[in-house]
Amino acid sequence: MPFDQIIPQVLEGKYEAGLIIHEGQLTYDKAGLHRIIDLGRWWQKMTGLPLPLGGNAIRRALGPELISAVNGALRDSIQYALDHREEALSYAMQFARDLDSQTADRFVGMYVNERTLDYGPEGREAVVRLLDMGHKAGIIGPEARVDWV
Repeated sequence: MPFDQIIPQVLEGKYEAGLIIHEGQLTYDKAGLHRIIDLGRWWQKMTGLPLPLGGNAIRRALGPELISAVNGALRDSIQYALDHREEALSYAMQFARDLDSQTADRFVGMYVNERTLDYGPEGREAVVRLLDMGHKAGIIGPEARVDWV
């Protein structure tokens, strides 16, 4: 189901539990829900690595020039947001789904930071480990091959 429907559906009793993502991580308790497990902490304890929350992928067939151009545009955009945090946060508030500015700032800081620019060795290892675990568990099909750009 759409992530923004998880909390309401659990509150209505349609489900006993749900995986809360995005801003729900900061607001579930205000809705009267409680945490069963924090998957970020679980992952950190299990692997010693940061939890890979998301990333961008691009088709190899597009070729190195286009891949490089897209990568540069994404990097420049993220760097601009980091350099102009107040302006970026003001823009993001229109999508904040009932967050006050302080909570929205905390949320943005969780997802837009230096690791967004570059996963670093630990972040890259975490992505590979997650994909490998998914493959071994039968959740994803062919073994994933990641080429970092």
